[in-house]
Amino acid sequence: MKKWPYITFPLVALAVGFLSSFLSREGMTTVYPTLQKSALTPPDWVFPVVWAVLYVLMGVGLALVVNKGGAGVPPAFRLWVLQLAANFSWTLLFFGAGAHLAALVCLGVLWLLVLGMILAFARVSRPAAWLQVPYLLWLTFAAYLNYMVWILNK
Repeated sequence: MKKWPYITFPLVALAVGFLSSFLSREGMTTVYPTLQKSALTPPDWVFPVVWAVLYVLMGVGLALVVNKGGAGVPPAFRLWVLQLAANFSWTLLFFGAGAHLAALVCLGVLWLLVLGMILAFARVSRPAAWLQVPYLLWLTFAAYLNYMVWILNK
């Protein structure tokens, strides 16, 4: 078993999340607090905690897949990269550009990519796939929150 993927992949995911937040920090700190939001919106401190956990789970899941090996690794890896790119894009659209409808569409694409990633992971490692279920559930909730921001702030 290779140990480097268990360090490298979570760090890559965390770095992508940090970079998207850093690039969108102005919108996060000045615009987002002024928006009308759903009553179900969690306190602001919840988001970075949840995302940090999810990024680590993404990375550990990919590490499990890579360590298991086989023909299913390349498609699983591609979906992992694609969903991470969509995740990065969503943050820039929602917070950076304030394009809430475009962000919602991006989130729909992200949701489908994560579902595909889960299925691809499951072909190689069921535990890796199960580690992604909280991510898909959070994205479902995030889609509701994104939708409400779009509706309440048109």
